Amino acid sequence: MSANPGNPMSASSVACAAGPLRGLRARSATSADLPRIVAIEREIYPFPWTPGNFSDSLAASYEFWLFEDDRGDIVCYAVSMWIPDEIHLLNLGVAAGWQRRGIGRAVLRWLCAAARARGAQGMLLEVRPSNMEALALYESSGFARIGVRRRYYPAADGAREDAWVLFKRFADEPTDDAGLAGQRGDDE
Repeated sequence: MSANPGNPMSASSVACAAGPLRGLRARSATSADLPRIVAIEREIYPFPWTPGNFSDSLAASYEFWLFEDDRGDIVCYAVSMWIPDEIHLLNLGVAAGWQRRGIGRAVLRWLCAAARARGAQGMLLEVRPSNMEALALYESSGFARIGVRRRYYPAADGAREDAWVLFKRFADEPTDDAGLAGQRGDDE
């Protein structure tokens, strides 16, 4: 499911591929996956996306990746959309029981490598300044703060929290095609 549909490496062209880590496979999400994704989202975020946010992402043909273990359990998901020559990461979630194992970092690296291989010049995202774990992940992965979206996120007691806008320019790093073998149909 890609806003870049002419590219042979788009998410919609990959039914199931090797994922970012051994034992994980990547595939495009479907509407049948939404109840489990919403359940994970509610478990890991204090202000989760709504079911409508996820179904709208599918309807808009955003890239919507699932990463499953050998039993078919969803370990991680990621939603992104293409903007002219960049990709905008909208949501990245790792199921609670799978956190702190390097999965988020591996998936982020895999997403960046896939986007770069398909012509993106960089990745943009927003993050809560209060989400210290996510900030540490993004900053250690080469993302830099480029702006602020005032009162972007809902917060406790009806308040709003700013979002920091982060960007990673792919030209600033060496090419990393690790993890993309599965997208090309190769076996690990």
